[in-house]
Amino acid sequence: MLRKVGVLALQGDFLEHLQVLERLKFQGRPVRLPRDLEGLEGVIIPGGESTVMARMLEDFDLLEPLRAKAREGMAVLGTCAGLILLAKKSSDLPLGSLGLMDLEVRRNGYGRQVDSFETEVSMPALGEAAFPGVFIRAPIIEKVGPGVEVLATLPSAGPVAVRQGNLLGASFHPELTRDLRFHAYFLNNLS
Repeated sequence: MLRKVGVLALQGDFLEHLQVLERLKFQGRPVRLPRDLEGLEGVIIPGGESTVMARMLEDFDLLEPLRAKAREGMAVLGTCAGLILLAKKSSDLPLGSLGLMDLEVRRNGYGRQVDSFETEVSMPALGEAAFPGVFIRAPIIEKVGPGVEVLATLPSAGPVAVRQGNLLGASFHPELTRDLRFHAYFLNNLS
């Protein structure tokens, strides 16, 4: 079970993830510099603006250290923009990503801010009850590689939660709900 978990705190809704970690009795720590990765067992890359986050990963010299830690086996959760940054290919991200998950995604795939929505997501790994999916300018997963496990789909849109080894990604924002199961799944199963 993970004990020390960092949350990339350059931009986006990192505070909400830190609050979820606290509610789950985990030690959460903001990650802003490469040294902040030391001693962590996992990292969460939150939702936000993927272009800004990609630029800040480079500006703060975090891109390569974070990529290296993930390749060494550190558990990484990416939600919304975090999923975009984990994907090997984003059809419209003007900067480089971490390129760790064998996915192809499209930013803002469901539309603009005004097109944001909430819906129930069936995810058997979390139990029988549906998970409340909050989709805000969410990416669409257009292509999934052979090593990626699809954990949840929307009938009209395809995969919305995926796992590849130590990496977990979601198109939605689990941190914006009261339901702690998605984070608990990350913390319990990707150590």
